[in-house]
Amino acid sequence: MAPAVDDDCKLTGGRWYSYYDDVYVDGAKGLDIDHMVPLAESWDSGARDWDAARREAYANDLGEDVPLIAVTARSNRSKSDQDPAEWMPTDADAACRYAYEWISVKTRWGLSVDEAEAEALDAVVADCPAAVVTAAPAQVR
Repeated sequence: MAPAVDDDCKLTGGRWYSYYDDVYVDGAKGLDIDHMVPLAESWDSGARDWDAARREAYANDLGEDVPLIAVTARSNRSKSDQDPAEWMPTDADAACRYAYEWISVKTRWGLSVDEAEAEALDAVVADCPAAVVTAAPAQVR
């Protein structure tokens, strides 16, 4: 069932999938929009040196499917502003997707990766041989 947009530009209906926790949600009400790489993590990884326009473009990046993702409110709050060294989906397939999407966003925006984060990503990626990272350059208008 696809969602609809009402006269007030609000989503109604629809069936949504939160891959972080392998849950289907009817209607958008139980969902949060998560920044794949949280704003606090992006700040710590180089966004603090960006101008206001680039930070705004990052926070509202609709240029690809992965920077902003609909997930259950519960899983988003569990993840909070943690990086992959601190939080990862528990399902192996979800962890693979998460790791590659995390890497894609970090690459797209030229954000740094700390040692613990890199080790956690390497450990997951080692078990994901078929995955490919793709990242288009970020566009700032």
